Amino acid sequence: MDAMIPRKLDRPALEAMLSELRPKLHRYCARMAGSVIDGEDIVQETLLKALQAVDGSAAVERPEQWLFRIAHNAAQDHLRRRQRERSRITEADMTTIEDPSGGADSRLAAATGLRSFMRLSLAQRSAVILVDVLGLSLHETCEVSGATLAATKAALHRGRARLRLLASEPEQAAVPKLDAEDERRLRRYVDLFNARDFDAVRALIAEDIKLEVVNRTRMRGKAEVSTYFGNYDRASDWTLSPGFVDGRPAILIRDPRQPDGPVRGFMLVEWSGERVIEIRDFRYAPWCLVDAEISTIEG
Repeated sequence: MDAMIPRKLDRPALEAMLSELRPKLHRYCARMAGSVIDGEDIVQETLLKALQAVDGSAAVERPEQWLFRIAHNAAQDHLRRRQRERSRITEADMTTIEDPSGGADSRLAAATGLRSFMRLSLAQRSAVILVDVLGLSLHETCEVSGATLAATKAALHRGRARLRLLASEPEQAAVPKLDAEDERRLRRYVDLFNARDFDAVRALIAEDIKLEVVNRTRMRGKAEVSTYFGNYDRASDWTLSPGFVDGRPAILIRDPRQPDGPVRGFMLVEWSGERVIEIRDFRYAPWCLVDAEISTIEG
């Protein structure tokens, strides 16, 4: 077989590929980080680094594996910043491990929650996600992780065994809680939004507020961000309720015709005192809902 020749990947081609691969990249990053929110942060860092590399005339041999390699490194950096303990895997005597078909393991990995993945070592987590969740081959997984074939087989073998063990144990998830003041502010914001009293909502935001509509736009400053609320005022396909996403306080977006139906998106709102200083709106990032742990605040 002829060797792959590195080629220059131009920005339009990369942007088209990123658009197609973004949900897949997010699934990898979210499972590596244990949070769909942190996973989106890692994806955005990956996109930025990839675009910078292309603008710097980088030659790319296998674009998809190259992107996942950037995501893999970004996830590692993110985990280091969170000061998570990394585990090392020993390669001794692992070179003879065969790669089973993994059909049952693939189904188990795809159905496993993010919390369980965080109980695997970093190497195990990466190998299981890449092979059993995303369907990469062992050789492609080696390209992404930079590990040897022996180490990758070992990590996959041990990670699968660990997930099978965890699957037999009941998950003991701590019920997220919100203190009274935080809940009061969140409910006030939601109630004003649902009442379409956007003048009152605008009165809550700080002068230097930051807004990100994930996968769409970023804005800064009260004058610019105020236009964002007009978009919601013109739409009629939403109703909001307070809740949690991956244990973090969030505002859940549903179809008003199904107020108790599936969540279609969510927002994160950060406060300083009684002022909103940052909004992240995930309405246009449906891939972030796939692995999210979502609960509603009753009352």
